[in-house]
Amino acid sequence: MYINCHSYYSLRYGVLSVPQLLELALKNNLTAFALTDINNTSACLEFIREATKKNIQPIVGADIRNGSNRCYVCLAKNNKGYLEINQFLTQHLHPQKDFPEIPPQFSNVITIFPFEKVLEFEMESFAEDWHIGISVADLNKLKFSHLKSHTSKLVLLQPVTFSSQSHLNIHRLLRCIDLNIVLSKLPELEQGSQKDRMYSQSEIRERFEGFEHIISNTQSLLDDCKISFAFDDVRINQNQATYFSNKEEDYKYLEKLVYERISKRYRIIDQIIKTRIEKELQAIRQMDFVSYFLINYDIIQYAIKNEYPYIGRGSGANSVVAYILGITNVDPIELDLYFERFINLYRSSPPDFDIDFSWKDRDDVTHYIFKRFPNTALMGTYVTFKYRAVVRELAKVFGLPKSEIDDFLKGNVQNKKNDHYFKLVMKYGKLIHGFPNYLSVHSGGIVILKNPIQSYCATFMPPKGFQTLQIDMHIAESVGIFKFDILAQRGLSKIKDAIELIKENQPQAHLKDIDDTEPFKNDPAINDLLKVGDCMGVFYVESPAMRTLMTRLQTQDYLGLVAASSIIRPGVTNGGMKNAYIERHRFPEKRKDSHPVLMEIMPETYGVMVYQEDVLKVAHHFAGLTLSEADVLRRGMSGKGRSKEQFDALEKKFHSNCTQKGYTPKVIAEVWEQIKAFAGYAFAKGHSASYAVESYQSLYLKKYFPLEFMTAVLNNGGGFYNLDTYINEIFRCGGTVVNPCINNSDHANCIKGKTVYLGFGMIKDLEHRSIQKILNERQLYGKFKNFNDFLDRCKLGLEQILLLIRLNVFRTFEPNKHNLMWYAHINGNKQKTPNPHPQLFKPKRTNYTLPALNGNNLIDAYDNLELLGFTLQDDFQLIKPGNYPKYVAADLKSFVNKEFTIIGKLVTSKSTQTSKGDFMAFSTFLDKNGECFDSVQFPKIKEQYPISGIGIYWIKGTVAEDLGYYSIITSQLIKIPPIPDPRFSDSNKNQKVI
Repeated sequence: MYINCHSYYSLRYGVLSVPQLLELALKNNLTAFALTDINNTSACLEFIREATKKNIQPIVGADIRNGSNRCYVCLAKNNKGYLEINQFLTQHLHPQKDFPEIPPQFSNVITIFPFEKVLEFEMESFAEDWHIGISVADLNKLKFSHLKSHTSKLVLLQPVTFSSQSHLNIHRLLRCIDLNIVLSKLPELEQGSQKDRMYSQSEIRERFEGFEHIISNTQSLLDDCKISFAFDDVRINQNQATYFSNKEEDYKYLEKLVYERISKRYRIIDQIIKTRIEKELQAIRQMDFVSYFLINYDIIQYAIKNEYPYIGRGSGANSVVAYILGITNVDPIELDLYFERFINLYRSSPPDFDIDFSWKDRDDVTHYIFKRFPNTALMGTYVTFKYRAVVRELAKVFGLPKSEIDDFLKGNVQNKKNDHYFKLVMKYGKLIHGFPNYLSVHSGGIVILKNPIQSYCATFMPPKGFQTLQIDMHIAESVGIFKFDILAQRGLSKIKDAIELIKENQPQAHLKDIDDTEPFKNDPAINDLLKVGDCMGVFYVESPAMRTLMTRLQTQDYLGLVAASSIIRPGVTNGGMKNAYIERHRFPEKRKDSHPVLMEIMPETYGVMVYQEDVLKVAHHFAGLTLSEADVLRRGMSGKGRSKEQFDALEKKFHSNCTQKGYTPKVIAEVWEQIKAFAGYAFAKGHSASYAVESYQSLYLKKYFPLEFMTAVLNNGGGFYNLDTYINEIFRCGGTVVNPCINNSDHANCIKGKTVYLGFGMIKDLEHRSIQKILNERQLYGKFKNFNDFLDRCKLGLEQILLLIRLNVFRTFEPNKHNLMWYAHINGNKQKTPNPHPQLFKPKRTNYTLPALNGNNLIDAYDNLELLGFTLQDDFQLIKPGNYPKYVAADLKSFVNKEFTIIGKLVTSKSTQTSKGDFMAFSTFLDKNGECFDSVQFPKIKEQYPISGIGIYWIKGTVAEDLGYYSIITSQLIKIPPIPDPRFSDSNKNQKVI
């Protein structure tokens, strides 16, 4: 009888989750009720699925409101009505316009107007599916209203938002967070009523005595509504079913493509390849995944046509068909990748292709997909309230000062003055933690469906302009909606931009085909970079952890890099297999320690499980499961399996088969525990291989065109490290990086010869339109002749001109920027002139004789630091003079197990928790020669000598060596103060100029 229930997907209003709402309904013996969240249908599919499990008839719709103004409630009679409601919501949510006070004429939707709204609009006539909603609070007014004569139109419209006083309190706090006000300022109109709760059936009948027809009308209305979707084990694939007009045509086209393109991938087509292709095509057809392959192929062809670099990765790399079509660049036969890891008869969901594009190209590819396929949307996701964030918000609601909030979040809870309020903040913070906060966009998911998008939910329009589902991937997959992953990364754009820079800067250079990676994999000079971890700027392998691992492994080939990309993952470490692999890789005599059966199954990885596919291998060869059964076992262990019963049955079969094969219970238990510890966190081998291919492309560019490559890295926002670290790498590779130059710099960083000119876009607070004026003027009328010429042609405001002067942008005209500052104040434009008129005569500039103004490298360094974020100078020359150690990173190997002191510039520091709950840190520094070295701060040292931001540190400790990798076990770590800015320090007036 309840047709206006809210879940907490009525964002920052509702407080009940769908399960809580259903439990409340069961408690009150309801057999049917309606979920109508405010202006969205986000929870409807979950509600339909869960209500059906509990034998409750689900009715869905939406509570339409304009702010605090309740307009009407819409209920779907059936799936067509649900589509109408979602389309109606979408039409108004996309342009963010108000809903009409009077709804359109729906065909399969019941509309209920609140009693107060009917009185306000003096409504006398009602369409067939229009009704008057009466709440418990409206009853007394109804008794004295002429509307009581509309007996057939009166229904119970009792809002259900709370079930306790605590829920009402949470609701009021959420409303304050939404409105950004303190609790005492919350208006009555902006909050629900204490009466907005679910009454028992006996209480409702008692209250509506004399108005029994309202109850019966409501029950009839509920009986008229029937909606159904299939979920989970009985779900129906909702993705676009065919690429062409029918499935037979699709399959013939897929088969034709494979056999047309096979020779581009394989020079010799042997029986193994032929058998594999036939097996895959048969499985793809049988599992009805043909259209999925063809749609991905279509997307890839668009990228190729537009010269967009891409990487197809994920388990899709296990498919020969995907490799031949060009969706992936990993040969699964070369790497012995099982197709069953990708597609098998036990898998009802479509296979998983993750396709990475450059972050600059992804939006255009997405636009193409929306244009190419009719029923397309981005996958939605809900950002939930995190505890610390909600504590901060609640503290603001209670009017607590920011300083006290900051102290509280740092752990200082001893505050007698506001202790009561902080206790309330903690109490309600824990209750609100995990609530959905706002709708967002999934990182890369796109859905392409066979039915209109709004058949499943309403959509909203994020800033990028692509309609987005109001549901997340979990409920979407449950109902049969499977996403295409169209992702973005910066590694690909670094490669593309580096190639363009090489063509501009070295037009005569021989540049190899970047897509033909075989020569790169077999180049000793490139592999030597891996061996020593010299991979700064290279996608996926530049982090300190990967650099350390590759040094220990002495990685020097493609398969070694593929393995390294996987064993760095937690799964290998958790099972204790990481060190076993490293030792067996470096010391062949230790390979005899491996279990003979596992060694026989996985000789490439010395009997150690490294990849997800190894779970399949062990389950198949060790325990005798089929490859399809083995993949179900793997998915179950990683938390992706849908049927616990199926998993439990396979676990029993695993143990039973092993016993029959004669393995001892101890060996069976050991292997099972290894699989269990490993499976949930491991990489697919194809995934690692896909990343390794891209890494080799970057390594080729870094080895043979380091300056252009590192410039491209800078232009794409760097990577794992800060920009200063990449600038150091340019210097280390023999290049020079200089401040922006008025006649040589562009918006992005550019390279001319061996000099990298920083771009105008790097300058903090320099407006985009100022940059456009400079570049447009230079492009149309040539380079600037002198500073006066610049002032005449570019009418920038004085503040913008001073930014440029402080960075010595005009150094080719006047090397002393202090002189230019005086001149700019005298002759510069005091006012911004956004639309200057062309001048027939140039204004005459005033020249004054200025006293000698001395420049100072230290001032330049501080100006660079403020406006660029780094000094562009040798930071070791900017610290206070002292007797510092002379050692550098290259000296570490001479001090193994000995005390060692060094000074280093902090690059990055990562804290991690020990098994005892204490925190330790791993830090990376640059020495005076720009070479990296690492240090470890164990908990006591970390607490005694904390890292305090970027700068130069004096480090003392003992040198440790691990398979050729050297690090410092720190005993002391002190930040060395820099020389102060002489403009703001009287004590340094006589400081020696650097």
